[in-house]
Amino acid sequence: MQGISTTQFIQSVVSGLLLGGTFAVLAVGFSLILGVARVVNLAHPVFALVGAYVTYWLLELYGWNPLLSLVVVVPVLFLLGIGLERTVIRQTAKRTRDITSASLVLTFGIVIIVENLLLFICKATPRLVTTSFSGRSFFLGRIALPVNILVSFAIAVVTVTAIYLLLYHTFLGKAARAVWQDREGALLMGINIGGVTAATYGISFAAAGIGGTCMSLMYSIEPSTHWAWITFVFAIVIVGGVGSIMGTAVASLMIGLIIGVSGALIPLTWINLVLFGIIIVCCW
Repeated sequence: MQGISTTQFIQSVVSGLLLGGTFAVLAVGFSLILGVARVVNLAHPVFALVGAYVTYWLLELYGWNPLLSLVVVVPVLFLLGIGLERTVIRQTAKRTRDITSASLVLTFGIVIIVENLLLFICKATPRLVTTSFSGRSFFLGRIALPVNILVSFAIAVVTVTAIYLLLYHTFLGKAARAVWQDREGALLMGINIGGVTAATYGISFAAAGIGGTCMSLMYSIEPSTHWAWITFVFAIVIVGGVGSIMGTAVASLMIGLIIGVSGALIPLTWINLVLFGIIIVCCW
């Protein structure tokens, strides 16, 4: 175990919390689809990666600020989500009695297809989104707050808050919660389950795109990057609970904190072991 100073420990705590907040926007969409459609969408992080690549290429080719790129990323991913639900997921649901199990195989296949398309189009070269604020930091005493991470955290907070307000203060949100609480009862009450499910996919994929943009501000991306993201998404949903926005937010901060502190104390290769070890103990 590495010895660290108090300042280094506080720095790791702050960095972990900021990172965890960014993870929340990735995990919330995954949780929504699992709650409403009972689909384990393994493809969620790879579509977040699509959003990250859209952000990168808009910056590289046209000089768009990553924040401005969201006006393209959000509608594109929203439409991709609805299209995937209507053309693939819905048709599969009609042909199986257990969509949850079937979705594991189906979405894994989608992951392989999208990853290979990204590999063909973008190559395996790591890409890094570099902005005017990259490399800059604010300081609170000796604690550094990188601007790119602060921006990602702020975007994530706004997005998760917007989804929370949508779920609890709009008819669509109430319908979505009714569907995941009692699907048959919602149908009897006249709720258009197909429409609610499609809208949920759109919102989930849009959130994934925003999450991908946030992650691209902090880390380099390549076609296989999404495999690291799915690990954290699963951990957050396990701890926070399916369909719970507040649970997802709190779990994201917890996971980020564990990652940040563990990274300061132990080798990076052990972080996933420690993370899931803690989760298993907590769920025992």
